[in-house]
Amino acid sequence: MFVGLSAVAGCQASPEMVSTPVTGFNHTSANINSFTVNGSGGPNIGPYEGGGKQVCCSVIPRDWNPNLKAVIEWEKDPNNDKNIDWPPLGTDAYREVYKKYSAKYTQHRAVVDIPRYAEKVCALQVHFLPCDQVRVSTTCMTPSNPNYPDKAYFQMKETTTCPNL
Repeated sequence: MFVGLSAVAGCQASPEMVSTPVTGFNHTSANINSFTVNGSGGPNIGPYEGGGKQVCCSVIPRDWNPNLKAVIEWEKDPNNDKNIDWPPLGTDAYREVYKKYSAKYTQHRAVVDIPRYAEKVCALQVHFLPCDQVRVSTTCMTPSNPNYPDKAYFQMKETTTCPNL
């Protein structure tokens, strides 16, 4: 299992490992405040957004194997209430409102399979799905490509009830 490895100096990896950018796609109405892939950070992703920001880097083995996993951890703002009357930034009033609002944030962790890849991995694409599910893709394609393998994620609908997983 591959967990907890991260490149340190400028996305460099050992000869057995390769560095790869991390990007995310949020297929939910919640905000993804932050996320990590095997400890390497990913960007904030608004509701139904993603793909526009990549961060450097996570590392993966040069050669794929069927036991390869990724640990995804994320913080979610399930309320995503943009109508808060925020006091001026840096004030005690702001800190008090933020403290109450951020208490609603939820923390999540999932261990997921890293799908088969050949010689080239362009990015680890993390897909945040309804019901706090997450999947990883290693494709070099973008969602606008007609052959993009993860198009089904963009068709998923949120539900008000989730099965006990």
